Amino acid sequence: MLKIFLSTSLLCFWIWACQSQTPAGDSLSYLALGDSYTIGTSVEVAERFPMQLVKALQQKGIKIQNPKIIARVGWSTDQLSAAMDRENLTGTSWDLVTLLIGVNNQYRGGSLEQYRLEFENLLKRAIELAGKDKQKVIVLSIPDYGVTPFGQRYQAGRISREIDEFNAAKKKISEKYGVAYCDITPISREALKEKDLIAKDLLHPSGKMYGRWVDVLVGMLRF
Repeated sequence: MLKIFLSTSLLCFWIWACQSQTPAGDSLSYLALGDSYTIGTSVEVAERFPMQLVKALQQKGIKIQNPKIIARVGWSTDQLSAAMDRENLTGTSWDLVTLLIGVNNQYRGGSLEQYRLEFENLLKRAIELAGKDKQKVIVLSIPDYGVTPFGQRYQAGRISREIDEFNAAKKKISEKYGVAYCDITPISREALKEKDLIAKDLLHPSGKMYGRWVDVLVGMLRF
């Protein structure tokens, strides 16, 4: 059974708060922070999960702008933080912020303790960028690339175990700050049998898998 650690009440409040604070005719702003899973490596721009999320919300009548994406393939937590510094985001406030980072920390053999420290700092920055409103921040879990053809060439079992450890740390920190946590890792593991959930590079999610992530997110929203 798919376990979604995403608070419906938190997201309901987010929709209410955003709509009540946004003047008629204006649209909501969205900042997507991450790595290759956010920039959508090996898929078309429209298939990236932030783009699909915006389209799905627009189809539900929510006025929301195309996302500002700060993400790149290969980024770990420290690289995302440095990129945010370069973007000079100080003084800006976003109606929605998503944060998905950590797979490259695991892939490079980074320590779990260092990840905890750097992820917590990123989450605090994300909350700050959401106008200090934790209700407007959503953390997504790290997908399991061990099930992909690329991951299967290595120690797939070890990869999956370590991904679970990193996700457990991420979830605990998200709960500490009262931020919604969406566990999309079980969806990523469906790619072990459903090969069309993997992009042509045999490593990253396909647009179809990203669509399933979006279905989970949108399915938790109540208007």
